[in-house]
Formats: sequence, structure tokens, C-alpha cells
Amino acid sequence: MEQDYKPVRYSQTTLTELMIPAYANFGGKIHGGILLSLMDKVAYACASKHAGNYCVTVSVENVDFLEPVEVGEMVSMYASVNYVGNTSLVIGIKVVAEDFKRGIVKHTNTSYFTMVAKDEQGKPTQVPGLILNSKEEIRRFMEALKRKDLKRTYKEELDNAKTSLKADTEQHLLETERCKVSL
Repeated sequence: MEQDYKPVRYSQTTLTELMIPAYANFGGKIHGGILLSLMDKVAYACASKHAGNYCVTVSVENVDFLEPVEVGEMVSMYASVNYVGNTSLVIGIKVVAEDFKRGIVKHTNTSYFTMVAKDEQGKPTQVPGLILNSKEEIRRFMEALKRKDLKRTYKEELDNAKTSLKADTEQHLLETERCKVSL
């Protein structure tokens, strides 16, 4: 293994935890915040292993819960480095819940955590490059590049829209919405 590069498989990490009643909301489903906390832990473990340094979360993308998670299900979070920049890493996390009694396995969500590696002084530090050993790993790296580009474009467009919106002249945009203007 080259010193400045590590393969994806080197840092792949799985976190598995039983969902207990203390994790449930009033509706009996597992709190989304519990799942996000577990995802943050597995992202940290995966990123820190690749980087060889402490890593912090700087952003989270695509937190869409596709299926509810129930008390008693075993949840596994599969984390993998999908992309590396200079000091940042994008960790892809697939979340799967299993109901052993009913034999049901469901994919509940996939999210992307951007992490930054820190040195002993808390300053961003360079991470090793990524060795891509399969077409799947190449696809994930390229998708991360595309998401990065789309995120930049979206931010620019949103900033432009915010500065150009005028409440007095654009109020007609609210006519079909479920709001009432009361000035």
C-alpha cells in the first residue's frame, strides 16, 4: 500500500446497534436524531481511520428517511470513503434495519457526511489519497464530485435569489401557498 494513498476497503466501517425503547419517540418509531448520532459516529470512525487523524463533521447531505425504524430492529450502518479532497473526505453511509422475527430487511436511508481532518493543533491537515479498485468505487467518487459541483451551483443560485427577492414586489408568489400575510 502506498504511504500517501489508501484503498477504500482500508477504512470501511460498520456500526450495528439494537434499537431499544429508550430510542423511540411518542409514535413508537426510532428518533431521527438517534439515527443521525449513530451515523455521525460511524462517519467519524471511517474518516479518522482513513485520515489517521481526528476528523470533524462539516456537513451532512441527503437525510431522507425512506422507512421508519422500529424498536427491536437491528440497525447496521455501512460507511465508506467515497471521495477525498485535500483535507476533506466524503463518507457515504448506507443504513439498513433488520426485523429478525419477521425476516424483513429494509434500506432506511443513505447519507453523505463531509468530514475534515485536523492535526494536533486543531488545524485542517492533508488526508491520504484514495485508491479506487472497482467501477463502483470510481462511480461513487465521480458522484461525489458531481454533488460537490451541484452544491456549489445551488448555493450560488440561492444566494442570488435571496438578494433579488423583494417582499413588496414578489408577494404574488405567496398567493397559492398556505400562508396569510398580516402586516
